[in-house]
Parts: sequence; C-alpha cells; structure tokens
Amino acid sequence: MPIEGPTEAPAVGVVLAGGLARRMGGGDKTMRTIAGRPILDLIVERLRPQCDALILNANGDPMRFAGFGLPVVADSVADFPGPLAGVLAALDWTANNLPDNNWVVSVAGDCPFLPRDLVAGLQQARRKEGAELAVAASNERTHPVIGLWDVKLRHALRQALVEEEIRKIDRWTARYRVAAVNWPTDPIDPFFNVNTVDDWGEAERAAAIALK
Repeated sequence: MPIEGPTEAPAVGVVLAGGLARRMGGGDKTMRTIAGRPILDLIVERLRPQCDALILNANGDPMRFAGFGLPVVADSVADFPGPLAGVLAALDWTANNLPDNNWVVSVAGDCPFLPRDLVAGLQQARRKEGAELAVAASNERTHPVIGLWDVKLRHALRQALVEEEIRKIDRWTARYRVAAVNWPTDPIDPFFNVNTVDDWGEAERAAAIALK
C-alpha cells in the first residue's frame, strides 16, 4: 500500500500483551522466540521508529519486561476483559503523560512481522476518509486489535467496558466511522499472529523471509 505524504499527527504505540494466552498454554507470548529473538523484540524494532513513544500493556509483575526499556501499563479494568482494556490503559497513559499526543496505535503482542509503514497508513486512511478510527486489514480480513485510536474517546470506552460490559472490539467501534486499511500479503501477511502452538513452525518459516 503506497503511503503519500507525512503522517498527520504524533502517535503513541502500545503493544497489547495483557491476555492470558490460554491457547499457548499460558505465559507471555511476547517473550517466546522466533529466529532466536523474543516476539516483543521484533515488534519493538518495527514499531518504535514509527511512534513518538512506545508502551507495553501487560498485567502482573512488570519487571519481567525490564530488559526492553518500555513503560509497562496494566489494565485498569479488572478480570482481564480483553484487548479493549489494553487500549483504554494506553489512552489513559497518553492523556496523563503525553497530553499533546491525540492518537494511540495498538498492535497485538503476537504479531512479529508488522509493516514498517503501519502508523502512516492508518493515519493517512483516517484523514482521507474523514473517519474517527482506523484498523488494519489484509487478505480481505480486518484486524481490529491493530488500530488507530483517538485519545478523546477514552471516557466513552471506559463507560462501554465498565457499565455496558462490552468486550468485543467490533461491537464498540461500530459506533464510529472506521477506515479499514488493507496491506498486501506477498511475500507474507504482515499481520500473521502466533496464536497457537501450530503457528510456531509457520512463524519460523516466515521469519526466514520477513527478517532478511
């Protein structure tokens, strides 16, 4: 997907790693290795240059991530309600720590091959379509966890999570104008995610292409 012109505004990136990884037998998927490197290391390498700041959404002892040099922000909504809680934590962190930044870009903590023009592509599409939010897509499928979020929507998101108990991202974003941005999947899908044990072998094969 060609990117035209500069991104519109600075953005804070957040790696969402607050889930329980049940299909992987528990633990931190971001700490598992591909081509000898933790997934989180691969994500940081690709996302950090695109953002004004980068944070990690994770629960439990933050010291296990100390070697990555990222602020670790836990969910503020109890009982692991899903990725929307991580997005909310990032929106609140940005409002409190970088109030001049109006945008947060979220990515899944199990996507090691993210595009290097992710933030620019999401910003450009949102601007062109006059949308309030933007999400990534590939192979005719949207990836709602990988998206661009407006910090000013944080109070509405908290209400949806706490008072309405909304958990699905699509259910909440349906209230807004959302631009879907499609990325090519040749030679690999940049949003391939290591979600199950069976994905591991495929990830190692893809790494030989993506990490050249």
